[in-house]
Amino acid sequence: MGPEYIALFMFGMLLVGLLMGHPLAFVLGGTAVAGAIVAGKPMVLGIVVNRVFGDVLDNYTLIAIPLFVLMARFLSDSGVTDKMFESLRLLTAGVHGGLALAVVFISILLAATTGIIGASITVIGFMALRPMLQYGYSPTLTTGVIAASGCLGILIPPSIMLILMASYSPLSVGELFAGSMVPGVLLGLVYAGWVALVAAFRHDMAPPVPADDKISRPALLRMLILEAVPPLVLILGILGSLLAGIATATEASAIGVFLALGIVILRGRFELKTFYGALIETARTSAMILFIVVGATAFTGVFNITGGLRATQEIIRGLEMEPWMLITMMMFIVFILGAFLDWTGIVLLSFPIFLPIVQEMDVSLLWFVVLMAVVLQTSFLTPPFGYALFYLRAIAPKEVKTTHIIQGVLPFIGLILVMCLLVAFFPGLVTWLPEALYGEGR
Repeated sequence: MGPEYIALFMFGMLLVGLLMGHPLAFVLGGTAVAGAIVAGKPMVLGIVVNRVFGDVLDNYTLIAIPLFVLMARFLSDSGVTDKMFESLRLLTAGVHGGLALAVVFISILLAATTGIIGASITVIGFMALRPMLQYGYSPTLTTGVIAASGCLGILIPPSIMLILMASYSPLSVGELFAGSMVPGVLLGLVYAGWVALVAAFRHDMAPPVPADDKISRPALLRMLILEAVPPLVLILGILGSLLAGIATATEASAIGVFLALGIVILRGRFELKTFYGALIETARTSAMILFIVVGATAFTGVFNITGGLRATQEIIRGLEMEPWMLITMMMFIVFILGAFLDWTGIVLLSFPIFLPIVQEMDVSLLWFVVLMAVVLQTSFLTPPFGYALFYLRAIAPKEVKTTHIIQGVLPFIGLILVMCLLVAFFPGLVTWLPEALYGEGR
């Protein structure tokens, strides 16, 4: 069987397995075994096992993933965002859309301290969902802003997605963190701008919160600044040490865990039960991610050795498109895959095909990877398999329907695509900070 047919067979099996509802990790691994057998090269499975041990289990950078997951759980247990949200709620009293704007700004801060989507959406959802509905906010705007803002942690450092991307590309974690910083924060500000626009023209969708005269605005501002200190110290400890070159990504993640645990203890929230729960949840999340990494490594290993990878790249090269058209096609493929796969599978399946082709073009690899990271924001929001939709559905009250959630995220998917265009037309949004920190980027 020729390499082209092997490629079609493996991608066909992958699609069938996913549509049948099987876990991605096992679909990838099973497809790898079936592909090797159909290609008449079962001996390659031994090489794949060596690749798993060499590329995954010996990858020092991947240690940062469980450490950042643990840090996110500690920060969630500390309750550090609760009083910040309350302060912002009272500070924006009398302003249309004030609560939604508070959600966006808390989410930006939370994204820079967690990088875990499930944790961010759960924390923000429990904190803001019911109050927004009680004050008369539209269910669509409420669910949309919480789901979209909660996903910023996958783009704003420290992000476990960026760590995985760095592990499977020639780029360093520091470069990717610096490159995604401006687009990530800017996307959050775009969300805030949209909320302000909706609130200005549709007062019924975002009514103002009644003011509380018992606490003065200066006192509220002092409270907000005081509550913002712990997460800002955490951000400085992680990103400051990493971007300054003092620590590697793994060492920075360990610093983050230490500081997050310190915040939990100082706020009097430390309990052995919650500490044990944090360790168990970290183990589960990390195992899920690493199972997918192992399955994807097996898939791409067989795909490469049997000639499917080379055949796919030659087909793409044979299209003879302009570089911008090829990149547009790649981003469209990533967008479509995002409706069916999670970001882990998309990164591990697409990087071996796309990156060698991009490196042949006269474009920045850092810019391409960050652009792809922006597009992958949509993978959490696009039905039918957007994880943010499931997380929000699990914590939303009965009066909030699934259709409300889907309708709510649609404008934010459009805003992400607008952000993609901004990054595409203004590469300096990605390359400016890395070049300032590390010199000429790649």
